[in-house]
Parts: sequence; C-alpha cells; structure tokens
Amino acid sequence: MQDAIFFDTLRQGLWIAVMIAAPLLSVALIAGVAIGLFQALTSVQEMTLTFVPKVGAMLIVFWVSMSFMSSTLVDFFRSTLVPMIAGF
Repeated sequence: MQDAIFFDTLRQGLWIAVMIAAPLLSVALIAGVAIGLFQALTSVQEMTLTFVPKVGAMLIVFWVSMSFMSSTLVDFFRSTLVPMIAGF
C-alpha cells in the first residue's frame, strides 16, 4: 500500500470520527456551561446536578443523531475500506 493512500484513508477516518463526535461533544459543552452558570448564580454545588442533565442531554442527542452516525460510518466503510480490503 502506498503511503499517500494510507494517509488519505487515515485522514478521512479521522474526519469521520470528528463529524460523528461533534453533536455529542457540542451538547455536552453547552449543557456543562449552562449548568455551571446556573450553579454559579444560585450557589448550589450539588454533584448530581452537573452529571444527570448532561448525560440526559447527551442520550437524547445520541438517540436523535444515531441514524446520521450509522449512515456516515456505513458509507465510509462501503466506499473506502471495503474496496481497499477486497483489492478493487
């Protein structure tokens, strides 16, 4: 396998990973900032207040974007990795 093909496939795989992780990470960031702001404003320092809403928001976003994540991975495997493995 040539180095250029290997590095291009690696670059595509990393970009796919970023695209798949972006919705979950952005919701975790937004929820964390909002909850941190709420805690700072109200002086409520409960540990479960930071954990439970953030995990709930991430589960909802994961459930909503699951079809996007699956189709993106399947397209990447079908168009890039399977032909390389099969030698086409």
